[in-house]
Amino acid sequence: MHIKNSHPYSSHTPELRMMVFASLFAALTAAGAYIQVPIPFSPVPVTLQVFFVLLAGSMLKSKWGSLSMIVYTLLGIAGLPVFAGGSSGIGVLLGPTGGYIVGFVLAAYIIGKLSERTENTTKSKLFINALNMSIGVLVIYVCGVSQLMLVAEIGPGAALTLGAIPFLPGEIVKTAVAAYIASTHEL
Repeated sequence: MHIKNSHPYSSHTPELRMMVFASLFAALTAAGAYIQVPIPFSPVPVTLQVFFVLLAGSMLKSKWGSLSMIVYTLLGIAGLPVFAGGSSGIGVLLGPTGGYIVGFVLAAYIIGKLSERTENTTKSKLFINALNMSIGVLVIYVCGVSQLMLVAEIGPGAALTLGAIPFLPGEIVKTAVAAYIASTHEL
C-alpha cells in the first residue's frame, strides 16, 4: 500500500519556488534602498534598488519580476520603511521620486518580457541581458524624470540634470554586473 504524502510543501512546485524568489527580490530591493549615496544637488539618491529590479526582471521574468516590485511598492505604501532613506507611505509614491518606484514595476515587467522572447537566442546571453536591462533602466528614468518634472514643476533639462544624468555612470556599472549575474545564474 502506497501512502501519498499530503503535506502542502512536500513537493516544491514551480509556483511556490517563484513566490519565494519574488519575495526575496522584494526584500532585496527594500534592502537596496538603505544602501544609498545622497547627491547634494538632487532629491534622488543613488541606491542599489535598480540593481535588484534589473535582476528581478531578468531572472524571474515578466510575471514574477513585476509581482516582486508590486509587493515591494505595496509594502512601502502600507508604511514599512522600504523606500529610499527608509521612507514610506503613499506620499513618497506621489512625491518627486515616486515615478522611479512606478518605473521599477514597469521595468521588471518589460525586462522580463524581453528576456522571455530572447530565451532561446544563440546570441551572447550577457549582451542580450545588458540590452534588455538597459531598456529597463530607460523605462525607470522616463517614469522618474517625468514625475520629477510634474511634482517639482521644473523643465526637462533641469529634471534630467537633477534626476538622471548624475546617475548614469552608476547605472552602467549596475547594469553590467546584473547582466553578468543573470547570464551566469538561473533560478
